Amino acid sequence: MPPVKPTRIVGLDYGLARIGIAISDELKIIASPGKTISGSKKLEYAAKNIVSEIESLKQEKSCDIEKIVIGMPLRMNGQVGVQADEVKALAQILESLIDIPIVLWDERLTTVQAERSLREGKMSRKKRSKVVDSVAAIIILQSYLDQI
Repeated sequence: MPPVKPTRIVGLDYGLARIGIAISDELKIIASPGKTISGSKKLEYAAKNIVSEIESLKQEKSCDIEKIVIGMPLRMNGQVGVQADEVKALAQILESLIDIPIVLWDERLTTVQAERSLREGKMSRKKRSKVVDSVAAIIILQSYLDQI
């Protein structure tokens, strides 16, 4: 019987310009940064980029991905807006491309929190813009991991 591969959870912070990716450890306790990949106005293209990056992570980490957690940008009052509708549509496309369960997770203020953390770390605006999406993905995934 072949050995069972360890599993991890991937977190995504979706945006039109960039998509931040984070990945859990094998024990599903700590979220770590992954890459930031290009977003797209065409959700099918963005979904294919995400699938490609997930396949790369599986190879790189020698693991399987048991779940994908996507940040759901709800409005402050909890209602669904245009961005949240886009995330739902992206999730549906991903479900048709990859056989991994997808969870939509409340991400209100994660980008603000990520920006604040990076600013407090005295990171320049130019450097912040390159990593803020990945940091937001870490916050989304860590919030999820803390709840399971």
